[in-house]
Amino acid sequence: MGKHITLKKGYNIKLIGVAEQRVTEVAMAEVIAVKPPDFPNLTPRLLVEAGDELQAGQPIFFDKDNPEIMFVSPVSGEVAEVVRGAKRRIMEVKIIPDRTEQSYLQREIQDPLSLSREQLIAQLLESGCWGYIRQRPFSLIANPKDTPKAIFVSCFDTAPLAPDLGFIIDSDPENFQTGLAALKQLANGNLHVSVPDEARAKSEEALFKNVSSDHIHVVRGPHPAGNVGVQIHHIDPIRKGDVVWYVHPQDVQIIGRLFREGRYRAERIVALTGSLVEAPQYYKVIAGQTLSSILTQKIKPDKARIIQGNVLTGLTSGADDFVSHYTNQITVIPEGDEPEFLGWLTPGLEKLSLSKAYFSWLFPKKSYALDTNMHGEERAFVMTGQYDKLLPMNILPVVLLKAILAQDIERMEQLGIYEIAEEDFALCEFACTSKIEVQRIISEGLDYVRREG
Repeated sequence: MGKHITLKKGYNIKLIGVAEQRVTEVAMAEVIAVKPPDFPNLTPRLLVEAGDELQAGQPIFFDKDNPEIMFVSPVSGEVAEVVRGAKRRIMEVKIIPDRTEQSYLQREIQDPLSLSREQLIAQLLESGCWGYIRQRPFSLIANPKDTPKAIFVSCFDTAPLAPDLGFIIDSDPENFQTGLAALKQLANGNLHVSVPDEARAKSEEALFKNVSSDHIHVVRGPHPAGNVGVQIHHIDPIRKGDVVWYVHPQDVQIIGRLFREGRYRAERIVALTGSLVEAPQYYKVIAGQTLSSILTQKIKPDKARIIQGNVLTGLTSGADDFVSHYTNQITVIPEGDEPEFLGWLTPGLEKLSLSKAYFSWLFPKKSYALDTNMHGEERAFVMTGQYDKLLPMNILPVVLLKAILAQDIERMEQLGIYEIAEEDFALCEFACTSKIEVQRIISEGLDYVRREG
């Protein structure tokens, strides 16, 4: 067994609307869309045009800066439209899927352990699966020319209302195991898997047989203990010049399907969660499915905020939007746009407060039905010590944020800019009494270091 890590810093935000462990398959939508903006720092170059017939797994665009990285259609059908935005930027490639039977671009079924690292990379690039492999620093699609010092897979998520990744892994264990075998080859054996307790590791010994026992780590603690960045920090920290890759468990399964079935099958299990969902549960969808096909008649008729992801790091979407490439959770909570009677003068017994500003900390509830209300506006950025209680990393968060605002690259590097991502600071933003957009500052800092460094 690898490391046993117990984290004290952090906080679990307990919300109403946890998904019941029941999976329902969603019928194919009338239109499927692939969205290049899902991939940061990507400049797409189209390979198709309206009217073209496609097979599932057929390339539809590639990255201008890394032309070997292909992005493929999740379904077979006809290209309906290429939606462009400002400066003719490609926003969506819409596809009308075949209604009777899906046709797949078939590839050879292979054992990834029998392939060399170069052969594996070529297979993943051509098939469209390479986009599931991301790197730290910068949380971008991994560069296939790099050799990472390690690859990480976090098998649990501690974010609010996060899907149970153990339940999802158990729904398709064979493909998960094959995907881990492929990642082990890519990592030259240095593949790390994190689990929330020893019982999970022991019960899944067969599942993790392709992972060295020294690289199966038990990580315990409140959110953000499930963040892969926090795990990397405590297991194999990133220094300047290092590159570490990471893959989500659902994406490991998709990679496994490529080698076990010889085809790209972009099915995902998405958790529909939140206090405005009638019956929170899991749904099996195709990446690019319309959100309306999942949400119709499943949410309460109130003013709702639809979020692709969790409430801390997810992106606001509309019902006419499409399931993004990396989406594993959809959260629906009330909009906080109604005036609050007496505001701060109330004792706030029903409110969640990390700073003990309300008396609710004396009588904590099991779970809360929070809305999007900020309860204040941005004010002076002061040293309160809040962030230090919530970030379980050996990093000075406020000092790092101020170095980013000053655009001091040398100071940012000294303070650990390469080890973090926006999601690692999301809890700090939630608790911030100054209402600072912490994740935006981190994003700008990472972009600045990448451009200038």
